[in-house]
Amino acid sequence: MPLQPHETAFTRAPPPPRPVPVIPDDASALAVARTLAETFIASAAARDLDRELPFEEVERFTRSGLWAITVPKAYGGTGVSSATVAQVIAIVSAADGSLGQIPQNHFHALEVLRNGGSEGQKRALYARVLAGERFGNALAEIGQRDHVRRTRLARDGDGWFVEGRKYYCTGSLFAHRIPTLVEAEEEGRAVTHLVFVPRDAPGVTLVDDWDGFGQRLTGSGSVVFDRVPVEPDWVVPYSASMERPTAIGPFAQILHAAIDLGIGRGAFAETLPFVRDRARPWIDAGVARAGDDPLTLQAIGEVRVRLNAADALLEWAGRFVDRAREAPDAETVAAASVAVAEARSASHRAGLLAANKLLELGGTSATDRAEALDRYWRNVRTHTLHDPVRWKHHWIGAYHLNGRHPPRYGAL
Repeated sequence: MPLQPHETAFTRAPPPPRPVPVIPDDASALAVARTLAETFIASAAARDLDRELPFEEVERFTRSGLWAITVPKAYGGTGVSSATVAQVIAIVSAADGSLGQIPQNHFHALEVLRNGGSEGQKRALYARVLAGERFGNALAEIGQRDHVRRTRLARDGDGWFVEGRKYYCTGSLFAHRIPTLVEAEEEGRAVTHLVFVPRDAPGVTLVDDWDGFGQRLTGSGSVVFDRVPVEPDWVVPYSASMERPTAIGPFAQILHAAIDLGIGRGAFAETLPFVRDRARPWIDAGVARAGDDPLTLQAIGEVRVRLNAADALLEWAGRFVDRAREAPDAETVAAASVAVAEARSASHRAGLLAANKLLELGGTSATDRAEALDRYWRNVRTHTLHDPVRWKHHWIGAYHLNGRHPPRYGAL
């Protein structure tokens, strides 16, 4: 599948991987994330204004050891809880929403590997992560109104190959391998696999064509596969993990909730000093400082409560996800999916509210282009479109009222 005439291949490659430190425990992972976030936020506005892809920041992020925290202890990793992974994502997202989203699909791919990989695949791919490799993703496709995957794993006389095109491939510009969702024909039926394709495999072409107004630095463009040769040990079964109950879906979703919560936290952190030091009170308030305006105080209080509630739901949902990961069955997975849907609903609304109030309470001066404060709204609005919150509410209601289990979506 060749490039279109108007497209240009993205040729910048990440540095070769280097072994990363194994972070000892959950508390240490959170501490490392906080330290990194302090360095990321200093240049976040400039990166967004210039659309400077964060290669150096992603490299520091990886070399901190945080991209290896979900490698199970049995394979040499930290094996942190789901809530800890989510909080790491939220902490980084508060500093830079794009940086918080980039590793989401890396962690998703590792969860697919944990559920569907052979023992040999687990040993090999977990070792690659501990050696510093990053995984991107090639899951979604556009151009059709249905949800049928058209990227294929096929066979000819020379072996297996992947043919197709993917979009919204978050993180792939920075990745060493690109886990790719494909369909194959096996024994007369269509089955799905996740193929861990090296980015430098013959026939792989990356295109930097993501042009959304938010999350601009996530590297979420296209990946084209033109008869890419595939080794059998790159192919991790996926259909079986969806046919039986697994925590793949709720684990992926709790990380999305964390991104929205984190961006909201970042917006709130910007709101406080801006209102204290720069905003003007409305004339009807009869006060000299914006910080004494009673309606401003009410708005600040509401944002704080919404963010804290979303944070509490994220931690609560993490316990359900861990229970489903440890003992997956129809009940534990459904309960985890619904708990995460509740967290996503709360983080969706809290993130949007915080970003909106930053601009509303800051006033016209908050729209100064050089401040780039609009990036919080643009980022959270873009990310909250990932999948519709209205369907979260539908399945929450169906579960609690009628005992209906939500569908299992491993890639969402």
